Amino acid sequence: MKDVVIIAGSESDRDFVEPALKLAQELNIETEFKIYSAHRNLEELIEYLNELEKANKTKVIIAVAGLSAALPGVIAAKVKLPVIGVPRDVGPLNGVDALLSIAQMPKGVPVGTMAIGNHGMLNAIHFAKRILEIGIFQ
Repeated sequence: MKDVVIIAGSESDRDFVEPALKLAQELNIETEFKIYSAHRNLEELIEYLNELEKANKTKVIIAVAGLSAALPGVIAAKVKLPVIGVPRDVGPLNGVDALLSIAQMPKGVPVGTMAIGNHGMLNAIHFAKRILEIGIFQ
């Protein structure tokens, strides 16, 4: 388990995430990339999140969201770690639907929201680094 885990909902998100993984490596952030869908394999996602919390090593989760943006909310509802949501610039609304879904999480389900697209993905890495630098983790 790494300090920062990036979770995307589909294999088609891999190319979108690759530049962020490269940036994380340049910034010496231990990062892991996983693919879990909140719709297609929810049970496996929940099992993985349980493992993350038991291992007590991961500090930040970045969740990539397209269209429905369910993934960041499901993760934030399940774990007590900081969750950063990154909306993909896909679909008929070019990511605006995902952005609004992430930004309007219900009370008690906090998700930090980045900009739509590549800049948002890279900023999520920079934001995770700032969270890690605070050093409040046990």
